[in-house]
Amino acid sequence: MSALSAFVVALVIVYVMPGPDMILLLETAASRGRAAALATAAGLGLARSCHVAMAALGLTALFRAAPWTFDAVRLLGGAYLVWLGVRLFSAGGGSSVSTTPALAVGQADYAKAFRRGLLINLLNPKALIFCSVLLPQFIDVTHGAIGAQFLLLGVILVTIGLAFDVLYALAGSALGRCFDAAPLFARARNALFSTVLIALGAKLMLLEPLTR
Repeated sequence: MSALSAFVVALVIVYVMPGPDMILLLETAASRGRAAALATAAGLGLARSCHVAMAALGLTALFRAAPWTFDAVRLLGGAYLVWLGVRLFSAGGGSSVSTTPALAVGQADYAKAFRRGLLINLLNPKALIFCSVLLPQFIDVTHGAIGAQFLLLGVILVTIGLAFDVLYALAGSALGRCFDAAPLFARARNALFSTVLIALGAKLMLLEPLTR
């Protein structure tokens, strides 16, 4: 297996594992429709691009030099996940947003969905560390053009991520149509997604602080 193939396989394994990005996409697609979920996916893609750029610039060294920066991002990211979960839970289920997403969701909602995707990934320090650990393993210094290699791997990472995000958006949209058959199912959906988001946020906030 070539190094590039191994890189793609590693990305696929990571993207099929449940996490905040997947949960947010499924929830958004199920409750607000496919278009809103695609806006969320665009936000996730931009955040991943930022993480690739930061990894290429070696900014993760800041986490090691000043561990409090890691803890600050970790706590902010965890608090944001908990906030999203609480808001979703308080919103309840069976709303008109679920049953008529095309009519109820406007441009402002798409912008909000984009921001949610951007922030949920950008405020996850583990995503930056993942890029910083994975990408250098597939950089061949003997070939030179380190920046070009980082760019290529970054484009692949973001593209594969977007492909999976679209799949999750489609799956969540189909899931939403099934749940909308009965208000009870819609409430159960909201309770499930909100619980998972809160749990993921708490897990991130309780993550062991980074040491030098």
